[in-house]
Amino acid sequence: MLETRLRRHVARLAGEIGERHVWRPEALAAAEAYIERELAATGCAVRKQTYDAEGVPCSNLEIEVPGTAAASEIILVGAHYDTVPGSPGADDNASGVAGVIEIAKHLARKRPRRTLRLVAFVNEEPPFFYFGEMGSTVYAREARQRGDDIRVMLSLEMLGCYSDRRGSQDYPPFFRRFYPDRGNFIGFVSNVKSRGALAELCRAFREASDFPMERLAAPTLVPGVGLSDQISFWKQGYRAVMVTDTAFYRYRHYHQATDTPEKLDYARMADVVRGLAGAVGRLAGVAPNEGEGDG
Repeated sequence: MLETRLRRHVARLAGEIGERHVWRPEALAAAEAYIERELAATGCAVRKQTYDAEGVPCSNLEIEVPGTAAASEIILVGAHYDTVPGSPGADDNASGVAGVIEIAKHLARKRPRRTLRLVAFVNEEPPFFYFGEMGSTVYAREARQRGDDIRVMLSLEMLGCYSDRRGSQDYPPFFRRFYPDRGNFIGFVSNVKSRGALAELCRAFREASDFPMERLAAPTLVPGVGLSDQISFWKQGYRAVMVTDTAFYRYRHYHQATDTPEKLDYARMADVVRGLAGAVGRLAGVAPNEGEGDG
């Protein structure tokens, strides 16, 4: 079952390995090795993009499913696997990495029209966020230098927290009157320039799933809109969308030692990942009856 597999990934990354960053290099390397094994299990070759940060070798991990009719066009799905110091990072962001792994396993043997890339990024958290040693910054910069035609990048940033309780969802002050106060939905967030890609993704997700969803295209100055790997792709002129449970606007364990595996709602997380697998398949041009989520 997909729910069981997601639980296993989060338990390994956040329960057994725990906080993982360059100041705990053995833990970061253990997380890298686990993700590499899981991605290799798809049957695709894993490409490592390795560089040094604070004197520690760090790697982005990527697999690629070649496209058929439009192979030069790329759909990219990514999530970061590092944590802030002091937090085991179950929701932030073992949940996103688990989603990438399972989407990769579902779509790796399909025949998409567009090329599909699945990437686990290193060094998203401070002090690397937005700067040169951020893993997605390294990746997006090299992609632009190569001339990669990335049609949209999906950043999976915290997928595991849901609540039906009234008042469980917060927002920046201006947005509170326009969105629900229950944190039982998945959010799709883009900058203004990516609003077309946001609309395409939301349509594809709705075709694949009836899970509650909300969407927002807003300037990056809105608190939270740019706080993940999608910003690295925006800086390079690519369209990108963050998929999120809204982080600190819902999850009280954000960046805390209490962000542990038992806090997550794996049943609803599985529904979201299943819907994302179907949506990504549609964006990549997989036939709908071939690309539906499983488990």
